[in-house]
Amino acid sequence: MPITLDQLNAAPLAEAALLLDGLYEHSPWIAEQALKQRPFSSLAALKHAMVRVLHEAGVEPQLALIRAHPELAGKAMVSQSLTAESTHEQTKAGLTHCTPEEFAHIQRLNADYNAKHGFPFILAVRGPRGTGLSKAEIIATFERRLHNPVDFERAECLRNIHRIAEIRLNDKFGFEPTLGNAVWDWHENLARHTDPGYAELGQLTVTYLTDAHRACAAQLQQQMLALGFDEAHIDAVGNVVGVYHAGPQPNAVRPELVEGLARASTSSARTDGSDSPATAKTLLTGSHYDTVRNGGKYDGRLGIFVPMACVQQLNQAGRRLPFAIEVVGFAEEEGQRYKATFLGSGALTGHFNPDWLDQQDADGITLRAAMQHAGLPATLDAIAALQRDPSKYLGFVEVHIEQGPVLNELDLPLGVVTSINASVRYLGEVIGMASHAGTTPMDRRRDAACAVAELALYAEQRAAADGDSVATVGMLQVPNGSINVVPGACQFSLDIRAPSDAQRDALAQDIVTQLQAICDRRGVRHTLEETMRAAAAPSAPAWQARWEAAVAALGVPLHRLPSGAGHDAMKLHELMPQAMLFVRGQNSGISHNPLESTTSDDMDLCVRAFAHLLEQLAAEHPN
Repeated sequence: MPITLDQLNAAPLAEAALLLDGLYEHSPWIAEQALKQRPFSSLAALKHAMVRVLHEAGVEPQLALIRAHPELAGKAMVSQSLTAESTHEQTKAGLTHCTPEEFAHIQRLNADYNAKHGFPFILAVRGPRGTGLSKAEIIATFERRLHNPVDFERAECLRNIHRIAEIRLNDKFGFEPTLGNAVWDWHENLARHTDPGYAELGQLTVTYLTDAHRACAAQLQQQMLALGFDEAHIDAVGNVVGVYHAGPQPNAVRPELVEGLARASTSSARTDGSDSPATAKTLLTGSHYDTVRNGGKYDGRLGIFVPMACVQQLNQAGRRLPFAIEVVGFAEEEGQRYKATFLGSGALTGHFNPDWLDQQDADGITLRAAMQHAGLPATLDAIAALQRDPSKYLGFVEVHIEQGPVLNELDLPLGVVTSINASVRYLGEVIGMASHAGTTPMDRRRDAACAVAELALYAEQRAAADGDSVATVGMLQVPNGSINVVPGACQFSLDIRAPSDAQRDALAQDIVTQLQAICDRRGVRHTLEETMRAAAAPSAPAWQARWEAAVAALGVPLHRLPSGAGHDAMKLHELMPQAMLFVRGQNSGISHNPLESTTSDDMDLCVRAFAHLLEQLAAEHPN
C-alpha cells in the first residue's frame, strides 16, 4: 500500500525512517534527519527538507553518498548486487541489456570519469518524465559531463541524486505528477514541428511564419478548443488566442485548496447577475511559441501550456471563474527571422513598428510578404486593432523556465520574479591600423582587436561588481583578418542588463566612457550605435504577492529573483500590472540550447501554483 503523508507525519521516528528506506543509496541518515522537521505539509516540503539536510552536511558526507552509488552498467550490475531501487532504474533505462560495444564504451567512460573526478558518475536514468532515458541519451550525457570541472560535477551528481530520490519517493507514495506529465507530453508533441534544414538534424527551430511556425499555431488552436476553451483563433500577427469565459460561481472559493481545480459543483448558480460574462474582466496570460535556432522545447511554450492545463481542469469540473482567462501564444518574441523582437506581444500593446513590414529575411522575403503568404491581412489597421484595452483586464501573468542556474543550484522547483531587468544593446567598431605582424613593434601598434578585448574585460569586471547586473561582448569580428596582420578593425556587440533603469544607465555610461579612454590610450577610434533599449519591468507588488502565496501553499520554500532575460511580460507591463513565476531548469538551467529541460514534477508544481493563483483571484472577486 502507498504511504500517506498523514501516516508519515504520525509515525514514530524509527517507523517513519523505515517507510522512507532506500530513497538515498545506503544513506538512511538523510531521511532520518529530515524527519525531525515533521509535520510536512506536502511531498514537496519533504523533498526539500532532505535537500537541506544533505546541503548542510558538508562535502565529505556528500562525497560518501556519491560513492555509495553504483556505476552505471558496472560491476554491481553484472554481479547482480545492486539495490532493488537501482536495479529497477538501470533496467528501465535498458542498461541491463547493453550490446557488448555499448557495455565496453560505458566501462571506458566509467574509468575515465573516476580517474578525473574521484567518484562515480551519477545520473537519474529515469529522466525528466520518469519513464527512462534511452541508452543513447545516457551515453551522450556521460560523454558531455566527463569534461566538467570537478566541483561543478560533484554538485551535478548531488542534483541527480535528489532527482533519483524524488522519483523513488513518488513511487513510495503512489504519487504521479499527472498534470506535469500532460504538460511535458504536450511540449514533446509540439516539438515535432521544426524548420527545414534543422528537422533533418533533429534540431528544434521555429521562426516567424515558416511552415513549422504555422503548424504550431494550428496545433495550439486546435488543442485549446479540445481542452475546453470557448474560443480560439489566430490573430492578425499570428498570435494564438484562446479564451475561457467567465461565469457564475456555484461554489464558495477556497483558495487554501491547492490540489488542482477539479472540484464538483454542489450548489445552485447565482442569480444576482454580478460579474456576468459580458462585464467580467479578464486575466491575460501566455508566452511565445517561436524558438531560437537549435533551441530548447520549453522556452516560452511552458507559459502557454501551464494555463491551458488549468483551463482543462476547470472545464472538466464544469467550473467557471468570475473572470475570463485569455491565454495567448505569442507568435514572435525571439527576433530570429526578422529584427522585430516582441512582435507578438508588442501588437497587443500598440507598439508594432510599421517599418517592420518592409524588413527582409535572409532569403529576401519581406515581413509583409510572409504575412500575406500565411493568410494574415498584413495591414496596419488590422494589426492596430489587436491593441488591448487595459481597463478590461485584471493583469498579466507569465510562467517561464528560468533560463539560468539559480533555482537549479538551490534545488528549488519554483522562483518568484521580482523584476525583469532593464537592458541596452550596442553594435560598435574600433578602427585602428592594419599592419605587418612581424615588423610592427608592440609599442607602435594600433590594434583594434586588443582594444575591444580590453573593453570586454572591463565590462566583465564592472558588471561583476554591480550586484545582479551583467555585461556581455557576445560578437567579435575582425573583417578580412589574417594570421600575420595586426587587426585594423574589430566589430563587436555589447549587451548590458541591470535590475533598474538607473543601474543600467550608470553601468552603460561607465563602459562607454572606458571605451573612449581605451581608444585614446591606444591611438584608435570607434563608432557605437545603440540598437535596443528596454526599461526594467518590476513585478506589481500585489501580483508578486499572489505568486508568493501560491508557492508557499505548495510547501515549497520561497525564493525571489530578478529575470536577466527579456520576456513578453515586459511588453504587457506597459499596459497593465504583471508578475512572473520561474520554473527550475535542468542541466544547470541552460536555455537557448537543446539541453534545455525541466521535469514533469516541477511542471506539476507549476500548474498547481497557477491554479492557486486563480483561486486567489476568484476569492478576491466573490459572487
